[in-house]
Amino acid sequence: MSDNETKAIRLQAKRSHNREHSVPLYLTSSFIFDSAEQARAVFADEEAGNIYSRFSNPNVDELVQKMCYLEKAEDGFAFATGMSAVFTSMAALLSAGDHVLAGRAVFGSTHQLLTSILPRWGITHSYADADKPEEWERLITPQTKMILVETPSNPGLELIDLEWLGELKRKHNLLLVVDNCFATPILQTPIDFGADLVVHSATKYIDGQGRVLGGMIVGRQDLIKEIRFFSRHTGPALSPFNAWVLSKSLETLSLRIDKHCENAMKLAETLEGNPALEVVNYPFLPSFAQYELAKKQMKQGGGILTFVVKGGYEAAKRFMDNLQMATITSNLGDTRTIATHPASTTHSKLSPEEKAATGISDGLIRVSVGLESIQDIIGDIEQALAKV
Repeated sequence: MSDNETKAIRLQAKRSHNREHSVPLYLTSSFIFDSAEQARAVFADEEAGNIYSRFSNPNVDELVQKMCYLEKAEDGFAFATGMSAVFTSMAALLSAGDHVLAGRAVFGSTHQLLTSILPRWGITHSYADADKPEEWERLITPQTKMILVETPSNPGLELIDLEWLGELKRKHNLLLVVDNCFATPILQTPIDFGADLVVHSATKYIDGQGRVLGGMIVGRQDLIKEIRFFSRHTGPALSPFNAWVLSKSLETLSLRIDKHCENAMKLAETLEGNPALEVVNYPFLPSFAQYELAKKQMKQGGGILTFVVKGGYEAAKRFMDNLQMATITSNLGDTRTIATHPASTTHSKLSPEEKAATGISDGLIRVSVGLESIQDIIGDIEQALAKV
């Protein structure tokens, strides 16, 4: 099989003697050995085999293999949540005294890791703006070990030129970690541009139906070896059931992403110029500030758009409260359209200055465009805006 999307559908764990077509659930905490010698050999890494589901499990292994094919990665590890993956991408590879150069526009919990948790262990960071490439190199110090970015970012949809970033990390011999949650490997593969590790909240588009939590790190085999060691002894393992769900979800990822993008593009085009809005942001809108970059490194614009409602928080609140079909929740990447007010929810722990620096205003709404009829999506958003 040469096509990675085909592998995401056809690849599965080894069939049992029951000759099942769809891989069964391996809901077991541990695995048995045929002999004491086999147990010794597997624990000594002389023989491949499952030991304990905190280390590995056939359902989890199947999911990891599929994600590695899609992201063009050498190896990977699956986690209980997306944030455990983000945390481990740093905690497993950094030591006291190390420095992280991060894109300023990061998810709220990633910001808390960088500003409140990692400093307890002597790991520092600096933020750089996506639209100021000249300041990135200036912020690199002898202690800098890693560059961490989201592109597109959550929620502002800021993009970072991955080709340029790959050249920067090679010049300074740094690790490049890219959160690819919004784009998914269907729209961009950061490893093609030089990323060493790619991180996902599998809870979002990988699942795609708001059912289970999960996280992924895929990338260089030597780095994944360190991540696997760290995870084996700290325990952020993905459950076999969630892995089974996520693996099945990957079989429809390409189709779902195409429809998400189609609907999001039509919604963005319709909303642009709406008198209730200050601006509409969507990477494949020609008016988007980084439109040319989006066209360069993404196949389509993704399933997320944002807009700013005139009138600040009170107007945004009225819009949210008047939605009739779209769901108000903090998740995204669902088959169902979701509206979120980042300033008061997902990014509420940021200071006013931090929100302003990342483009999160009181009127900003993030819409995860679902798979419903586009006429119904547009109708619901427009009728709610009309009541603002």
